[in-house]
Amino acid sequence: MSAQGFDTWILEVRGAGLSTLGDSLEEDEECLKNFSKIDSVINDDIGESSASFVSEVPHMKTRGSEVVTKYEEMQLMTRFMEILTRISERLAGFLNGDLLEGQNSAIAGQIKDFNRRLRAIIEGQLLFPAKILELQDRFAANLEEFQKQLELMVKYDWDFDHYLEEDVPAAMEYIRAQCQPRDGKLLAIGHSMGGILLYAMLSSCFMSGFDGKDPGLASVVTLASSLDYTPSRSSLKLLLPLAEPTRVLNIPVIPVGPLMATVHPLASYPPYVLSWLNSQISAQDMMDQKLFEKLVLNNFGTVPSKLLLQLSSVFQKGGLRDRSGTFFYKDHLHKSNVPVLAIAGDRDLICPPEAVYETVKLIPDELVTYKVFGEPGGPHYAHYDLVGGRLAADQLYPCITEFLIHHDTV
Repeated sequence: MSAQGFDTWILEVRGAGLSTLGDSLEEDEECLKNFSKIDSVINDDIGESSASFVSEVPHMKTRGSEVVTKYEEMQLMTRFMEILTRISERLAGFLNGDLLEGQNSAIAGQIKDFNRRLRAIIEGQLLFPAKILELQDRFAANLEEFQKQLELMVKYDWDFDHYLEEDVPAAMEYIRAQCQPRDGKLLAIGHSMGGILLYAMLSSCFMSGFDGKDPGLASVVTLASSLDYTPSRSSLKLLLPLAEPTRVLNIPVIPVGPLMATVHPLASYPPYVLSWLNSQISAQDMMDQKLFEKLVLNNFGTVPSKLLLQLSSVFQKGGLRDRSGTFFYKDHLHKSNVPVLAIAGDRDLICPPEAVYETVKLIPDELVTYKVFGEPGGPHYAHYDLVGGRLAADQLYPCITEFLIHHDTV
């Protein structure tokens, strides 16, 4: 794409609102950086048994060219404690809110207990600054424990609509600011869930209150994507029996990455017990073996259960819906005026051509182009061959580039 003159960006969403969270955390991060800079000075003070704290009369201490006052140290330490207090309060609000079900779970109990202990330490030590300095190692250990627990319960708390409403718009706004297209519009390509996001973006412009707003896209290319998988025999249906237990038991995450890495040897080496899994990713001889292993071992991560549960609606009547279950994205796709190139792979077991076409047929004929890659006698394209197959650059990419150039009117 870059060789054709396109300013090319790759968006990989991981968590809800990461771009917007950055601004609110800048102040805290700066304070923590400053705290680390004087860490060595504080260590020296702790080791001096005769050291005393005098808040009214700053005592200057020089180390090389760096001058740090004990008064400044204590100001910074107090600020550090305020940050911990605020984090603690945020977690308490999360645990007491509606976001967390299963209040009796062992993990929730551990975090609540840690939350209480952390607040007690903070409140008990703010009046004794000298003791705070002596407890810095203890706080470091507590903060590390806090972070691990927080990541488990909070980090993976997002769904498909978080991507759609927060992450993608934030990324698009940033790209526009950097590229400054004259018409203010971008060209977008999405594979698998990336393509589902693009379809949903076009439809969400017609949600109540949006009144058909401009999505800011000049054209869209989707690869192996659909809003409705019901007509197909998608292999993802094998995961549907897990949906209800996951919801009932309130399992926060599904460790897709570790599971894939665990079963990979059984699929790729004798006696090939799970060899059928390989065809879910790539057709035979279509991907370099090193690239295939890198894809399996590194591409998949831990996935929030909320995300998978919402995506499971693609197998229900009406297709993908928003988190409230009342807005069906496919019902509004025909209202969009954005040109779409929809690409399918002939041996894609995850999103078969019939699933792709189920969404394609909803788009006005003059706005959609539908192509299936793969020939009866080979080569064949499975789900990831459309982006990483050894023939994709020669056979598929030129088709995408031609489409984008045709609709890049500026």
